[in-house]
Amino acid sequence: MKHGFLFVLLFVAQAVSAQKAINVDAEFASAAKQYEAMLRSLPDTTRFPQSTLPDGKLRLMPSSWWCSGFFGGSLWYIFERTGDARFREAAHRWSMAVQKEQANTRTHDLGFMLYCPLGNGYRLTKNPAYRPIMLTGAKSLATRFRPDYGVIKSWDGYKDGAGKRYEYPVIIDNMMNLEFLFWAARESGDKTLYNLCLSHADSTMKYHYRPDMSSYHVVCYGDGGKVLAQRTHQGAADESAWARGQAWGLYGYVVMYRETKDKKYLNFARRIADFILKHKNLPADKIPYWDFDRPGEERDASAGAIMASALLELSTYGGASKTYFKAAEQMLQSLSSPTYKAAPGENNNFILKHSVGHKPAKSEVDTPLIYADYYYLEALLRYDGLRKKTALKS
Repeated sequence: MKHGFLFVLLFVAQAVSAQKAINVDAEFASAAKQYEAMLRSLPDTTRFPQSTLPDGKLRLMPSSWWCSGFFGGSLWYIFERTGDARFREAAHRWSMAVQKEQANTRTHDLGFMLYCPLGNGYRLTKNPAYRPIMLTGAKSLATRFRPDYGVIKSWDGYKDGAGKRYEYPVIIDNMMNLEFLFWAARESGDKTLYNLCLSHADSTMKYHYRPDMSSYHVVCYGDGGKVLAQRTHQGAADESAWARGQAWGLYGYVVMYRETKDKKYLNFARRIADFILKHKNLPADKIPYWDFDRPGEERDASAGAIMASALLELSTYGGASKTYFKAAEQMLQSLSSPTYKAAPGENNNFILKHSVGHKPAKSEVDTPLIYADYYYLEALLRYDGLRKKTALKS
């Protein structure tokens, strides 16, 4: 096994040397300046930066919004890289600002809301105040799981484009919250949380994915756990491949392999990655259109950032390691260019431009999004860590 890992590192090292390296220090210095200005622009910790409104003003959302944890998480990443105590203090403050959501059983997004800020804070500081908040939040999330259905309910009801209502919708985004439950299972010793993740991931493999390895956005369950419909909500059409949905799925199954070491999840993640990277409509700069079936329309930097982060981890597990690393590096190079990265003081102080939230609803189209910044910073940290490992082994 050790020799196999070294073999993987050798391939990644070759990929590292084949392209011009990204200056991670410079990118974090730029991000720090943007977020210093962002912090100065915020009146208090009751409203969280989300995106830019059509009139150019900063869009702020309450802690109950599914994206509320990404700002604190991004601050932790900047602290992790820079060691600047000002960011540690700000990250703590904005992380604790979401703690009241720990008892929120009306959302499946508690992984985003709690684990992205508090999980990173706990990893970096071991502050004992964070642990019970997260454990309570994980229990709240687990209440949305029905054993007879085998999946975590996403929304409390969903009406499709034809007006038909479903009571148990599950979206591909939900794969991202399993990492939170895996953490809670380890910390608490509660095996049911671990098994819940397996059940949800296995059902998602079976019902969300098409033969070509593209994913539906929404699968509607009912009648004892039967699949009643497969729909989209934020994609172009029910049968299209919404780009961020493909990114969520890729990331989620990479996590599944990390946490279980079950090769079926690794193979599944590789097949998703191959669908993305070999798609005829993936642009040369590797930043996808908001939907793979809408070439020529808006790009989605958030999908690119999530994909880059997932591909970097996937590159450490063998297989087409060089291909995955190279693609992730190309994505980060594109995102770090003036095409996608904002100039200092612009873009309402978000780092990245050109993301798409919900185009069918004409919401957050070609705008910065807080989670694009979060996964971009995460990907930069993973990229730098991988480069340093390969340098030591070469």
